[in-house]
Amino acid sequence: MRKRLSAVVAAVVAVMMALALAPTAYAADAQTYKLTLTGTATGHTYEAYQIFTGDLTTNTDGNKVLSNVQWGTGVTYTGTESAADVAKALGDGTMTVAQLEEKLTLTTPAKTVASAKDSTVIDGLAAGYYLVKDKDGSQKDTSDAYTKFIVQVVGDTEANIKSGVPTVEKKVKDTNDSTGKTSEWQDSADYDIGDSVPYQITGTMPQNIDDYTTYYYKFTDTMSAGLTYTAKTATIKIGDADVTNAFAETVTPNADGTTTVTWECSDLKAISDVTLASDSTVVVSYNATLNDKAVIGSTGNPNEVDLTFSNNPNKGGQGDHGTTPKDKNIVFTYKTVVNKVDQGKKSLKGAAFKLEKKLADGGYTTVKEFTAGEETSFEFTGLDDGDYKLTETTTPAGYNTITPIEFTISAEHDPESADPKLTSLSGNVTTGEVTFTADVKAGSLTTDVMNKKGSTLPSTGGMGTTVLYVAGAAIVVAAGVGLAIRRNKRRDA
Repeated sequence: MRKRLSAVVAAVVAVMMALALAPTAYAADAQTYKLTLTGTATGHTYEAYQIFTGDLTTNTDGNKVLSNVQWGTGVTYTGTESAADVAKALGDGTMTVAQLEEKLTLTTPAKTVASAKDSTVIDGLAAGYYLVKDKDGSQKDTSDAYTKFIVQVVGDTEANIKSGVPTVEKKVKDTNDSTGKTSEWQDSADYDIGDSVPYQITGTMPQNIDDYTTYYYKFTDTMSAGLTYTAKTATIKIGDADVTNAFAETVTPNADGTTTVTWECSDLKAISDVTLASDSTVVVSYNATLNDKAVIGSTGNPNEVDLTFSNNPNKGGQGDHGTTPKDKNIVFTYKTVVNKVDQGKKSLKGAAFKLEKKLADGGYTTVKEFTAGEETSFEFTGLDDGDYKLTETTTPAGYNTITPIEFTISAEHDPESADPKLTSLSGNVTTGEVTFTADVKAGSLTTDVMNKKGSTLPSTGGMGTTVLYVAGAAIVVAAGVGLAIRRNKRRDA
């Protein structure tokens, strides 16, 4: 495969060849040398190609130069000029970089080495002028990037590699409706089903963005089935510039219920009024709704993003792409389970309930209502943390209505983590006679709500009436006795 030198490479070649024609003060050295690459990382395979060979000397300024320049063993030149003529032509500008690229092909590397962390040594090199590059295909579709071509006159010397990759992260904000407080951007949150959830994706630039003439950039965001995205609602910015229109958005529903959304720009460097620098960021902002397919509990509703980017500056940014590792955040939601029982802890039918959530302004909003029926267990699903009030709107016949129960749902989850976890869940009762049992995995708070029977009062025909009857009979008897006594007194008189 034909390999072409970049403009930077050719410019350095021209400078070196000009130095090769300069007067020298020391004799050539035939020994072998080593080239130390600094700033390297594992996962690379470096090839060193000898473009020119010659006599290595050092001039009076301490610079290493080549004289008696010949083509190296690792290249093929299809033109008719000698290596010395090409070097002179590059130096005086009579040969262009494009002309050299058309005629120069890299064939066989003089050395091939696997990279090491921080520093990689290529030794056993004969005197000459070398180009060091990543092996073709070795960084395709990885999370790393190809190293910018390094051109160096060898003589036990060092060269710092020129490569870099962007990063991507996804964050979410957490809002408590009862307190009105909203968190900073973080890796986890909890929301009610039906809430709009704010998200932010931030992509960075590689340190060597200036080495690219074009730069491909694509976010791939996969939302769980419990999240609904409305197409064309995202805003994308680079700094203060709104570049939304420079990105093509594609929304793809997947068979497993998830949704994949991509925002793709074929060339960031072609966006007008934007100058990319190593500290530039691309920020995507959007909202998704937590829907009724949301998973309750510790599994939560994850959201993942990765970034596909140009990773070969030697081709101007075109062709090969890399992809970052995925970044993940999770939105949690919970449920409250109310079991209706009597004083004997037996299930009790005929009740109805209303759950309300307290808002920051002191008012309440209805979460859900149940009408009276055969149910004895009531589930209020898809709840956020915050303050709530449970009211019994219909009481089973013969039982007393409960005092409204006021309680707070509290939860803790990792705000900064590559894989956020729900760590605690509790229900604190402030009014009412109930106790909640928490299940973090299920995301549930369960309680028994007890109705007590009303007081039984005397009814018609009961004991009270009997007392009246007895009292009445006694009065009649007493009256009769009194009448008899009076008659006897008259007779005696």
